[in-house]
Amino acid sequence: MKFAIGSDHRGLPHKTFLVERLRTAGHDVVDCGGTAEGPSDYPDAALAVGRLVGAGDVEQGLLICGSGIGVSIAANKVNGVRAALCFTPKQATTTRQHNDANVLCLSGDALQPEETWPVVEAWLGASFEGGRHARRVQKITDFENGRTTGE
Repeated sequence: MKFAIGSDHRGLPHKTFLVERLRTAGHDVVDCGGTAEGPSDYPDAALAVGRLVGAGDVEQGLLICGSGIGVSIAANKVNGVRAALCFTPKQATTTRQHNDANVLCLSGDALQPEETWPVVEAWLGASFEGGRHARRVQKITDFENGRTTGE
């Protein structure tokens, strides 16, 4: 699978850890920012990852900032992105199954780097269930594309 990953400065240790783990697991990883050369603004990484996911250039995105909230907000501004902040493997599984989320957001403050891997593994092991969930995701996609229900 091909991933785009990015972080702010508070998520940098997590990003470094996850890039290594993903590559070891055989995944292709595009690094979209977050460096040790001073502060890195979370919108820069989030929008870069979001653009790659939204354009279909990568299959999934991973983002880490201090709270995980900033990257979630920023990434969700990009058409085609359904970013979800997760703290547990169960949340990661459910958001893939029910929301067809394509960007996993993590908190660098709430999780240690090694605690992120079980969440990412759960994300990797889950897929969209479709069915009644497809109707709900379609409503979001329609709104995002300027269409409303009933048009």
